[in-house]
Amino acid sequence: MLPLVLASSSPYRRELLNRLHLPFIWSAPNIDESRYADEGAEALVRRLSQEKAQALSTTHPQHLIIGSDQVAVLGTQILGKPHSLERAREQLLSASGKSVTFLTGLTLLDSATGQQQTDCIPFTVHFRPLGEAQIMRYLTAEQPFDCAGSFKAEGLGISLFRSTEGNDSTSLIGLPLIRLVDMLHAFSVDIP
Repeated sequence: MLPLVLASSSPYRRELLNRLHLPFIWSAPNIDESRYADEGAEALVRRLSQEKAQALSTTHPQHLIIGSDQVAVLGTQILGKPHSLERAREQLLSASGKSVTFLTGLTLLDSATGQQQTDCIPFTVHFRPLGEAQIMRYLTAEQPFDCAGSFKAEGLGISLFRSTEGNDSTSLIGLPLIRLVDMLHAFSVDIP
């Protein structure tokens, strides 16, 4: 098996990948994550997951490189990471009582051969009606400013949901493990 590299500095993705009990290293890909004009959400996360994996291919030429990227979509609006309390508050107020679909792009690249697999995994969150005070209590408690959609599903953020819908709940946290296992199997990687 080629060594695994996670093209991400996200502690959430590292924690998820640890679940597979496979040795891996991680490295930040340092790419421009700007959206192209008229680029749809699915095209964006597919492209960024590929670019993240490819960005590490020269420094890790004999590896399987995992790239992942995620956005949240509310209606036609793409929600990224809020980076601030005020932006997080706005995102959660907008999502109150509505459904938000999280799209996670996933790429597995064999840097030795250039062979790659790319997919986009959707997961939908149906939010409870949220009041301003509840939102502020949540944001103060968890400070999810580095999370698309302004919440941490693996933490207190779950209290904001009415229900969820999708095939792989790990995609909501940013690394769809069920699909990743399929991709690894296609590259003849045995999972313990």
